[in-house]
Amino acid sequence: MFSHIMIGTNDLEKAKTFYDKVLGTLGVAPAFVDGHRIFYRTPTGVFSVSKPIDGQPATVGNGGTIGFACSSTEQADAWHAAGVANGGTSCEDPPGVRQGGMGKLYLAYLRDPDGNKLCALHRMS
Repeated sequence: MFSHIMIGTNDLEKAKTFYDKVLGTLGVAPAFVDGHRIFYRTPTGVFSVSKPIDGQPATVGNGGTIGFACSSTEQADAWHAAGVANGGTSCEDPPGVRQGGMGKLYLAYLRDPDGNKLCALHRMS
């Protein structure tokens, strides 16, 4: 459904360090740098971080979350630990199992160094 997701940053170098480490836990190669943007290309889509083109400061969206698929609870925990170790902040409840209308999920939440809300999700059987 999606070709790409792009979010804003006020510090491209800091964002690259953070996302290289966090997405590296999911097997994603380090970002390709293109001027004021960085790109993470995967077989299923592209995740990008950019300094705003209009020159205004990047701000976070209230109510938005970007979710990253994980193959195991261990991978979600490694994703979360890499985020916290590289400038992210844990948010929501601690990583763990949640039961709801979507079934049994293992979730871990972070805010990146710019405040964007991220989630690692592993669907459990």
